[in-house]
Amino acid sequence: MRALMRSLAPTEFEDVAALVALYRPGPMAANMHNDYADRKNGRRPVEYLHPDAEEVLGDTYGLMIYQESMMRIAQRFAGYSLAEADSLRKACGKKVRELIAKERAKFIKGCATTGYGADLGTAWFDIIQPFADYAFNKSHAYGYGFVSYQTAYLKANYPAEYLAALLTSVKTNLEKAAVYLAECRAMGITVEVPNVNRSAGDFTPVVATDETGTEQRSIVFGLSAVRNVGEGLVAHIVAEREANGPYADFYDFCERVDISVLNKRTIESLIKAGGFDELGHPRKGLLAVFEQIVDHTIARRRERDMGIMTLFGGGHDDGGDDFERTPVPALEFDKRDRLAFEKEMLGLYVSDHPLLGAEQALARRTDCGLDELADCEDGALRSVGGVITGLQRKWTKKGDLMAVFTLEDMRTAIEVMVFPRSMTEHGHKLADDSVVVLRARVDKRDDTPKLIAQGIDIIEVSAGDAEPLRVRVPPQLLSEHTVGQLKQLLVDHPGDSPVYLHLGDHQVVRLPSQWNANTDNGLISHLRVLLGPSSILVQA
Repeated sequence: MRALMRSLAPTEFEDVAALVALYRPGPMAANMHNDYADRKNGRRPVEYLHPDAEEVLGDTYGLMIYQESMMRIAQRFAGYSLAEADSLRKACGKKVRELIAKERAKFIKGCATTGYGADLGTAWFDIIQPFADYAFNKSHAYGYGFVSYQTAYLKANYPAEYLAALLTSVKTNLEKAAVYLAECRAMGITVEVPNVNRSAGDFTPVVATDETGTEQRSIVFGLSAVRNVGEGLVAHIVAEREANGPYADFYDFCERVDISVLNKRTIESLIKAGGFDELGHPRKGLLAVFEQIVDHTIARRRERDMGIMTLFGGGHDDGGDDFERTPVPALEFDKRDRLAFEKEMLGLYVSDHPLLGAEQALARRTDCGLDELADCEDGALRSVGGVITGLQRKWTKKGDLMAVFTLEDMRTAIEVMVFPRSMTEHGHKLADDSVVVLRARVDKRDDTPKLIAQGIDIIEVSAGDAEPLRVRVPPQLLSEHTVGQLKQLLVDHPGDSPVYLHLGDHQVVRLPSQWNANTDNGLISHLRVLLGPSSILVQA
């Protein structure tokens, strides 16, 4: 669709509406979408079956795009009334042969009666009959086109606000939001974890200007989208913050919020989601002691409400003396555990992603993304990559072990089944949060595509410090044939080492990351044969 938009270069709203009607299997099979773009921009001539058709099809460059176009052609050339033209549309759309044959005879006879002739009537009906099955009505296309234009305008001009609204729209089922989060990353918009000092109930856009005058856009995760944190509790947290200022630390939070917020499931969820990160408490340390702090705070607040003073309270009723505070240990989760808890509480990896740093390694080992599988044929064998989540091991009725899990990449997720035969060979490789490449068959028997795993390879996420491969290419060998062989060698030995070509004495070219190589499986020897024994300057 984006490529077609560039080809079309729309100049008026009618172009947007036309593409809504054209970018569908029927018109695309007839190449009408490209014909429209080419005719609009003068790359092809505008043609009509008859000059009088320009009156009807002139605004769509001679192409029959909408149902109304077909009905007007029937009126203009076959003398149909509006009611008869609508009956023609219904007959073609229903694919009932008897009705179509009857309408064909009527249409051709009508063209003969109006003086256009039976031959033109036959030509028109040969276009109308297949067209009617997939045609949009004009109001339908304009309605969709208008919404498309509105959303495109908002995304282009108010990206943080627009994407925050999209994320809010799926906050009750955030598994669907991965594609929006990936779009935020692609647009340079940071999505921050929930924050008791900054978050509202919904996702909140933040646009700030740095010292250079550059706008920095971010989105703060909505508190009500955190698991086990309801709208009512969020209202208490936000109301107290707005009334009396930000929370100084976790102890201050516990002292000030409505006591109903101090539900241990709620507090645990907020900690795991990163809600107290800004207050200076590490997540693992706070999880270890939050129950003691909450219990102590609730007991003290109830005593205070009853007018009971502690023996060493010194007459103060703020309950915040430092010696009463349970210290928070300086313990933090490693990246894997931190992200696993985030995913559990938020439905998304937010502060980071297990695949960040592994994108190129996966791209070199796979032939499509998970969001492309819907376009694959049933039974197609594909190589795809992602991170394993929701792993479940199960026993079949025959007593054989199998597994089901969700494979997730940066944009979407898909269910994967590992049947007993593959489980025997590859089952030991399966673990939640592991980054893998699957060889799998696409199963489209249900509405939602699934994958049936045939092979599984674990991918170690590189820290990006693989030693580079530096190759000297003598100028006299820079021929098309040699370059082609060099490309093939790099394709056959994909890996993590960046490749630098030294061309002569002064020019060094860093190849794009898709050409990164594995130097441990014979590539060095092949390069020395191709380019000479001194071609390797630095061996990774």
